[in-house]
Amino acid sequence: MSAMIIFNLSNYNPGPFILVGIPGLEHCYVWIGIPFCIIYVVALVGNCTLLYLITVERSLHEPMFFFLSMLAMTDLILSTAGVPKSLSIFWLGAREITFPGCLTQMFFHHCSFVLDSAILMAMAFDRYVAICSPLRYTTILTPRTITKIAVGISFRSFCIILPDVFLLTRLPFCRTRIIPHTYCEHIGVARLACADISINIWYGFCVPIMTVISDVILIAVSYTLILCAVFRLPSRDARQKALGTCGSHVCVILMFYIPAFFSILAHRFGHNVPRTFHILFANLYIVIPPALNPIVYGVKTTQIRHKVILLFSTKGSE
Repeated sequence: MSAMIIFNLSNYNPGPFILVGIPGLEHCYVWIGIPFCIIYVVALVGNCTLLYLITVERSLHEPMFFFLSMLAMTDLILSTAGVPKSLSIFWLGAREITFPGCLTQMFFHHCSFVLDSAILMAMAFDRYVAICSPLRYTTILTPRTITKIAVGISFRSFCIILPDVFLLTRLPFCRTRIIPHTYCEHIGVARLACADISINIWYGFCVPIMTVISDVILIAVSYTLILCAVFRLPSRDARQKALGTCGSHVCVILMFYIPAFFSILAHRFGHNVPRTFHILFANLYIVIPPALNPIVYGVKTTQIRHKVILLFSTKGSE
């Protein structure tokens, strides 16, 4: 009886897990870590610069840039949740991670993914109101409404991912604790348990994916209405200006959803996809979009581009 109690208690805090990294590429770890580190630094610098500009420049205190600052913060969380640990595996051989550390990493990784999707949906709504109802823009997207949207999508993401943590803590891990990956993710950890994980597979895969798919549908509806409104504009210059304001957002949407769905579907159904390729791609996904997003917005958004040029030209002349 006492042995049973000890076993049950140990389920809630099993021993450390071992993150293997990228199986098959162990001999290249030092070289793989270099581009990952460079891209991660670019993501840090780019997103922190965006956050700084949006904070100090009053001309950027608009709904679109508020959502952009949320996207920058979420991208920082997404990349920081995975890349530093990956680099410690590549360069230091620090492959161990505690069970609470694994749960924490998993939560922030999945939560930031779902929140990123919700922010892109909110930004699509912002563009819809700006183009389809420009005269009512300030009355619809008031500071109070924006705050409610931000709190709502953040709370939704938290509530969707938090059950994953409890679904893992209920599982007994009496077999191997070796994870063939560079970071912890829900289904990968659940598959190490010596128990039925049907509910983990159902909830961990279906619920977040259905949530993200609903975001994609709403984004598609928003941009369909936007395009209909744009092509009804009489002036060609007006059409080009309206499309230009959406260009950066469309690029970010494509960079986020295309690799995300490929990675998720390959992990769930792509049994013929080499594990090495899938893990490498999953690592690139958590670092490349966060690095490219501020660059895309810096190039395609006139207000940000001018502020960045002014910021660095001022510093260079000092």
